[in-house]
Amino acid sequence: MKFLILFTLLVSSLFSSSELGWSHDYKKTLEQAKIENKLVYILITSDSCGWCRKFESTTLQEKAIQKRLYSEFEVVHLSRDRDVIPKEFKTSPVPRHYFVDAKGNILYATLGYRKADCFDSFMDNAENKLKINK
Repeated sequence: MKFLILFTLLVSSLFSSSELGWSHDYKKTLEQAKIENKLVYILITSDSCGWCRKFESTTLQEKAIQKRLYSEFEVVHLSRDRDVIPKEFKTSPVPRHYFVDAKGNILYATLGYRKADCFDSFMDNAENKLKINK
């Protein structure tokens, strides 16, 4: 029974992130960010994380969040259980959120489940940090 539940969570996690058009390749996402002149949003989760699933099924399903993410950022979803995660990113606890520039410099990082209004402010923080650094 535990296997069936874990398998269902894994499949739903894979489906939800591919449905949203997320990359699972950090290096390719950085390359695309350079071409598109965008920042990168990195979501790091684990397959067994309830808060990760809640974030994916609530905040990331908000149309305003999706619209802003896809117009202003390149997005990559990495699972600490399945993907190679660059050493500069912490992987515990999850969910972890990183906003980086196209060179991979971390502009803003935070962790945990966040509602849409709070997550929206994280995107503002990353963009403001980029402006300050220029």
